[in-house]
Amino acid sequence: MSEEKICIFWFRRDLRLNDNAGLYRALTSGLKVLPVFIFDTDILDELDDKKDARVHFIWQEVKSIKKTLEEKHGTSLLVKHGSPLKIFKDLVSEFPVAEVFTNRDYEPSAKERDKAVYEFLKSKDIVFKGFKDQVIFDKSEVMKEDGTPYEVFTPYMKKYKSQLKPFYLKSYPVKKYISNFYKCEPFDNISLSDLSFEKSNVEFPDRNFDKETIRSYHENRDFPAKKGTTRLSLHLRFGTISIRKLARLARKENDKFFNELIWRDFYQMILYHFPKSVNEAFKKKYDAIKWENNEEHFKKWCEGKTGYPLVDAGMRELNETDFMHNRVRMVVASFLTKHLLIDWRWGEAYFAVKLLDYDQASNIGGWQWAAGCGVDAAPYFRVFNPELQLKKFDPENEYVKKWVPEWSTPEYPEPIVEHKFARERALSRYKEALS
Repeated sequence: MSEEKICIFWFRRDLRLNDNAGLYRALTSGLKVLPVFIFDTDILDELDDKKDARVHFIWQEVKSIKKTLEEKHGTSLLVKHGSPLKIFKDLVSEFPVAEVFTNRDYEPSAKERDKAVYEFLKSKDIVFKGFKDQVIFDKSEVMKEDGTPYEVFTPYMKKYKSQLKPFYLKSYPVKKYISNFYKCEPFDNISLSDLSFEKSNVEFPDRNFDKETIRSYHENRDFPAKKGTTRLSLHLRFGTISIRKLARLARKENDKFFNELIWRDFYQMILYHFPKSVNEAFKKKYDAIKWENNEEHFKKWCEGKTGYPLVDAGMRELNETDFMHNRVRMVVASFLTKHLLIDWRWGEAYFAVKLLDYDQASNIGGWQWAAGCGVDAAPYFRVFNPELQLKKFDPENEYVKKWVPEWSTPEYPEPIVEHKFARERALSRYKEALS
């Protein structure tokens, strides 16, 4: 083995070879680049469903990158399975590593993982460098005049747009430096069974941008029976598309869609600055709410058997496809936290298990928004009426009929809680906690 120093590029939630910030930095570092992906057992061991579609999706994308590197670029992707710290201890003993490059992850557990890897590499005089890739602005790039983080979206969005120069949306020209990979024979493949997982039957959405869907997004996005959203959230979550490329198009075609991308950056910024929001209400007083936490009601909510057709349709769509329309996500979250007075953390945890596009920052942000306890949240006295939401956003009942075929038949259950009673109970309980 040659002792010429090399660097490692560590793929994580950036599974693409084009317009990849950290990969570009590695390829232009002057060192040959060994690409690595780690199937992290600290994450995988927590997953009970051995047909978890996210694992299948990641495995599929990693396999594709490895194949491309081997067939077109004379290198390979080294795929490992284990704890990242242990893997890096092995890697630096096997290869003459001078530097490690990666893209940042802002989730608290990821920051702890990276800190441990950083400290180990530092002890070996190996530089560990992280770069911004999954967002346009991160950490403290968009802040209030006093240097503190924004806690309300609209002023954040305005500052964001005022700061947004073409530079921030430029693609990284990875292809120009693609020859700077470490030359090697193909590494061994890892199968799903090697990971103790199986293939999922879930259909993965297309990553190609549908310009017409983006152009009409503001008109169609709230109607779950229409194909009014891009379904790109999965690809943004795992970095199989570039946020910069999508943002350039969104900025040009539809400001409402562009704002949704800004919400994504906003929630990542909030999670970075307020990591305790993973388990605690952003607005501390809301942790005093006396939840009902009725386990039977929670089970019926999970199964889509609440007697409220729009809620039930959403939960059944989620259980069958690992996806739920965003408007319906708001309705089911409001229903759980306000109608059933069940702790938002229960719902957030259920979504964390089920959602193909699960992103911790956005999911926590969305659930705390619905419960009234998060940044820029819906006020506690805003309680979605599921029947009115149905009439407004599924007026022909197309969505409900698709997912709740027994609706309007004797087989369909009665509502598990009456709307007026539930609303008044929620208002009283919230008011009591906040007084």
